[in-house]
Amino acid sequence: MADLRNDFVGIKSPNPFWLASAPPTDKAYNVERAFKAGWGGVVWKTLGEEGPPVVNVNGPRYGAIWGADRRLLGLNNIELITDRDLYTNLREMKQVKMNWPDRALIASIMVPCEENAWKAILPLVEETGADGIELNFGCPHGMSERGMGAAVGQVPEYIEMVVRWCKQYTRMPVITKLTPNITDVRKPARAAKAGGTDAVSLINTINSITSVNLDTFAPEPSIDGRGSHGGYCGPAVKPIALNMVAEIARDPETYGLPISGIGGITTWRDAAEFLVLGAGNVQVCTAAMTYGFKIVQEMITGLSGWMDAKGHRNLDDITGRAVANVSDWQYLNLNYIAKATIDQDACIKCGRCHIACEDTSHQAITQFVNGVRHFEVMEEECVGCNLCVNVCPVENCITMEQLPAGDLDRRTGKIVDANYANWTTHPNNPMAKQAAE
Repeated sequence: MADLRNDFVGIKSPNPFWLASAPPTDKAYNVERAFKAGWGGVVWKTLGEEGPPVVNVNGPRYGAIWGADRRLLGLNNIELITDRDLYTNLREMKQVKMNWPDRALIASIMVPCEENAWKAILPLVEETGADGIELNFGCPHGMSERGMGAAVGQVPEYIEMVVRWCKQYTRMPVITKLTPNITDVRKPARAAKAGGTDAVSLINTINSITSVNLDTFAPEPSIDGRGSHGGYCGPAVKPIALNMVAEIARDPETYGLPISGIGGITTWRDAAEFLVLGAGNVQVCTAAMTYGFKIVQEMITGLSGWMDAKGHRNLDDITGRAVANVSDWQYLNLNYIAKATIDQDACIKCGRCHIACEDTSHQAITQFVNGVRHFEVMEEECVGCNLCVNVCPVENCITMEQLPAGDLDRRTGKIVDANYANWTTHPNNPMAKQAAE
């Protein structure tokens, strides 16, 4: 069996699957159930400073986007950080860590952007025996209006300043959680590194309104006739998260900075994609809220099985393996040519490929041949966009086939050229030098 043991900035856990800071990690009861189910670690729901309690809405907190089969694709939440007393959380964290010493327990923290506030809370968290802290610089609603969360995460200077405070006042590893609600995620990551962070985690939730009630004209979820922007998560945000993780992993200024990947992870395959794009472990929330804690068992079994089948011995064998293949557009091989091919035995004659290509692409798929309903790719018109692959309801019915070097592309009249600049070793690739070293 592949070795899934994880060592993330010195924080050890039996596998790379952690629960993200969210409602599932708000109390000892939930966390104990999660550990019994097999989770390798948890990030405790975000703690605030001692003082007036946080007050959440006493009504709907979640809005949703569903697929055609009612499968949950995206979840919007307007819930704030923990509304439980700080010292109650600290006591429970200490007891859980004592009960489960082999599991990772991280404290998520969000306090005002003042040195004394951070200086005061860090020793209290440290006393629990927690393995590390995660600085919540991403919450896009509620707390950001109070000068915390994304309000800090969108200002690199604030990020660097707070990280420096935390590194000064605690021995615990510091993980900086980044907001996706920013133009260039590399800038806050660079600031966190400049401040001395041990790692970054991303992405936090995306600012959103998922729907509007057309009877009441209020955003959902609606509280007494009004709604608010919230944080969007779930499978729908995975592509955004993967891109941001890759951007940090391949940025020369943050090269080698450990990353905890978050965003829409539902299956072992999702987790593997984050790992090969540079994440050292992954955090999960929406999948657990949708399917329960035992979903981690499928993730563990699936990841281990794939690694065994591919001959990967441990997580180090796969972490970052795809980073060198992430390219800026201008370095893509324009001599590479692929064409769509339809498996006639698998085709159900629905016509979706034809109408998509005919109406919106390159008119490269026939509808009739000799008066008989028949769908076939006209190679000379096909540009290889693979829209037909994506709209076809039958998996692997339409595939993209690369033209071998030396073949004539009938569409352009050019000979396919196998010689092209490889991005992995391209002199303009800023990571090529580090990769070579």
